[in-house]
Amino acid sequence: MSEPLVRITAQATVDTALQAWRHYLEDQGRSPHTITSFLADLKLLAQYLPPDRTLGAITTDDLRRFFQWLEKERGVPCSRKSLARRITSVKSFFRWLQRYGVLVVDPAEKIPSISVFSPPPQVLTEEEEAAVLQAAKEMRRADRPDTRPYALLLLLLSTGIKKSECLGIHVNHIELQSSQGPYLFVRYASPTHRYKERKLPLSEEWLEAYQAYVAQYGVTSQLFPWTARALEYVLEEIGERAGLQKHLSFDMCRWTYALRQYQQGMEADLIRQRLGISRIQWREVFLKLRRLAGEEISSPESTKAA
Repeated sequence: MSEPLVRITAQATVDTALQAWRHYLEDQGRSPHTITSFLADLKLLAQYLPPDRTLGAITTDDLRRFFQWLEKERGVPCSRKSLARRITSVKSFFRWLQRYGVLVVDPAEKIPSISVFSPPPQVLTEEEEAAVLQAAKEMRRADRPDTRPYALLLLLLSTGIKKSECLGIHVNHIELQSSQGPYLFVRYASPTHRYKERKLPLSEEWLEAYQAYVAQYGVTSQLFPWTARALEYVLEEIGERAGLQKHLSFDMCRWTYALRQYQQGMEADLIRQRLGISRIQWREVFLKLRRLAGEEISSPESTKAA
C-alpha cells in the first residue's frame, strides 16, 4: 500500500487529495493514459460537490446523485462505457482512502460497478492461420523473394506482441545464446511502463526466418525499420494472397496468439504476463478470451479467479 506524499485527512476535499492520488497511481505502474482518465473523473466529482464538502462528509447518496447527474442531467453525452470507467475511478479512489486510514467508511463501496463489453475481437481460425503462414512462406520463395512478411507474421503469431512493441524491437533485444533458450526482450523506454517488460521465448522456426530476413535486409539496429502503416500493408498483402476474408492486422495476430495459448492449456496468469498487461486489464481480456474459446460465461465475477 503506497502512502501519500502529503498527509491527507478526512477534512480534506477531493480536489486537494488528487495530487497524492496521482502519486499512488504512478507507484502502481498505471499508464499515463489511465492516470489522466482517473484524475479527470475525480475532478468531475470535485466540481459536482459543494466546494467545502470534505472527504469525510461524502455519502453514498452523494455519489449516486453524482452518477445520475453524469448520465442524465449534465447535458454532455455519457456513454455506458464512460460511466463504467468513472464508477471504477471513484470506487478505486475511495477504497484507497479507506485502506490508508483517511476514511473509516468507504462511501463508494455500495455503488455497483457496471460491465460494458465491446464487440469481440476477430481472430484467425486454425485453417486461416495456416493459410496466411503458407502465403507468407510463398512470398519467401517467389521470383523476387521477400523474407520480411514471414519473419513479421510468424513473430506476431508466436509472441502476441503489440504493434508499438514490434516497432520498438532492436536486434540487441533478441538473445540467441541464453541458457534458457533464445528469447525476445520486450523493452520500454519509459519507467512507468517497466511492468510491461518481459522475455518471450522464440522458436527455432522463427530464428531461421529471422536470420534469412537479416541477411536479406542488412538489419543492424531496429528490427523492422519502417512505419507502422508500411508494416500494416505487409500484413494486408499476406491476407490478400491467402484469400482471407478478414482484415489481417497486428491486433488480430495478438488475439489469435492469446487464444491458441489458452486453448492449448497455458495457465491464465502466464498468458497475461506474456501479453504484458496488468491484472486489472486482464479481467476484461480474459473474459473476451473465454468467449472466443466458446465458453459460456454466466457472470463477470467468474473471471476473478484468474
